[in-house]
Amino acid sequence: MNLFVSESALRLGVFVGLFLLFAGLETLAPRRKRSFPRRTRWTTHFVITLLNTLTLRIVAIALPLLAIGAALDAAALGVGLFNWLTLPAWFEAIAAVIVFDLAIWAQHLLSHKVPLFWRFHRMHHADPDLDVTTAIRFHPIEIATSMVLKIGLVYLLGPSIWAVLFFEILLNGTALFNHANLRLPPRLDAALRLILVTPDMHRVHHSVERAEHDSNYGFALSIWDRVFGTYTAQPLAGHDGMEIGLQWRDQSPTRLIWSLKLPFLRSKRP
Repeated sequence: MNLFVSESALRLGVFVGLFLLFAGLETLAPRRKRSFPRRTRWTTHFVITLLNTLTLRIVAIALPLLAIGAALDAAALGVGLFNWLTLPAWFEAIAAVIVFDLAIWAQHLLSHKVPLFWRFHRMHHADPDLDVTTAIRFHPIEIATSMVLKIGLVYLLGPSIWAVLFFEILLNGTALFNHANLRLPPRLDAALRLILVTPDMHRVHHSVERAEHDSNYGFALSIWDRVFGTYTAQPLAGHDGMEIGLQWRDQSPTRLIWSLKLPFLRSKRP
């Protein structure tokens, strides 16, 4: 029990620290002007986060072992690739992070290509502005599905709890970073995106243009989009001229109930 309390406290502490950091930086050096005020959007996004936390608590009742617990259980049962091999701990941790990140990339790709998955994922894309809180704007059903898939992958790989914890922190931290409305110096952006997904790189993925939001699926590592040919360097209209979001151009996506109902509303994909 102490382990789960400690890892939860660590993840929460890192999340809050990085959220405040990127929220402050994007206030000091914003990349784009906001279309809507923060108050309504941020309230909606924080309530969605509370609902997602509650959803994961419910998932934990149905599946008592979430990602960290699954890693402990896999080790106790001796299941999973890494539990069958004798590898240095550092190599196992790096390999686990790489495989997990590729799996998240593939899941993200499928969430755009499979109509049922897209219905839920489009709540994330409907946000008419892009900032650090967009990183926490995911439908509870998508969050639950993602956790179930992650648990399955943990049992297949059998990584250490520390590798799983590190990846969870890395994923959350890079998501906050690359959704931030943050202006980076061009040379710094170019250097960082050789390894990590930067705000400018991920912003293309939130373009209203389908050809652009069907690219740049990476969350942490930028390599997968280059390897699989889904990389778009810059938006055609430029970062100042591009439109963020989907076809809804009013205040609807900033509202909580509308956002939660979106997967169940009929609409043609742009």
